[in-house]
Amino acid sequence: MCELLALSANTPTDLRFSFHGLRLRGGSTGDHADGWGLASYDIDGLGVRIYREDAPAAFSPIAAAVAELDLRAHCSIAHIRKATQGVVALENCHPFHRHWQGREWVFAHNGDINTPMPLAGRHQPIGDTDSEAAFCWILEQLEDRDIAPDDEAGLYQALLACSNHLASGGIFNGLLSNGNWLYAYASTRLHWVTRRAPFGRVRLADDDLSVDFAAVTQPSDVVTIICTEPLTTAEPWQPLKVGEGILLKAGEIVQGG
Repeated sequence: MCELLALSANTPTDLRFSFHGLRLRGGSTGDHADGWGLASYDIDGLGVRIYREDAPAAFSPIAAAVAELDLRAHCSIAHIRKATQGVVALENCHPFHRHWQGREWVFAHNGDINTPMPLAGRHQPIGDTDSEAAFCWILEQLEDRDIAPDDEAGLYQALLACSNHLASGGIFNGLLSNGNWLYAYASTRLHWVTRRAPFGRVRLADDDLSVDFAAVTQPSDVVTIICTEPLTTAEPWQPLKVGEGILLKAGEIVQGG
């Protein structure tokens, strides 16, 4: 299956270090070689830049170039794909994107969903993955429930209910953001770590590369990274419980947890 990566921070923060480790798993240290993608919100959270390619991330010059971009954001989501439903094609690469309620929404998923997801509204998939269909179904559910985008408690409860439904007939590990907050749900495996002062040196698990965060951060910075499998060594990664969902804002868990 696929691997997920996301960032939530209280100050604009780039995903370069983590994405470099993730992309190596896209065909080199892992077998997730059927495409990749990265979505990084603008600093104000209103616009989003999305990069996707239906090629192995580990050997892609485009992915290598994206890993060097200074994409500072409060929310970012990345994904490497191992196709289980849907052909290997650009339209099936995550993260998926929709414009709804005046904001840009992005979604990425790991797993296989066999739960019925009837789609009767304007949200329809472009590709043929269960993941994009789930994204459209979630947006329809939020629309039917008339959930306001700034209602964090209401959004969290609605997203948790949607996630539980999707996980009931398969595997649903998902990430969703509208640029203001980040939602994560674990059906099987997701891990998170929060970095805050005092910062130290961190080394990737998939490459001989390290960074001293004390040299590139401020004492007030708070950054939470979520990924399928821990990307670094000697950090206190925490697994999400099976069936657990969390909503993060500015690097902190504000709902769930």
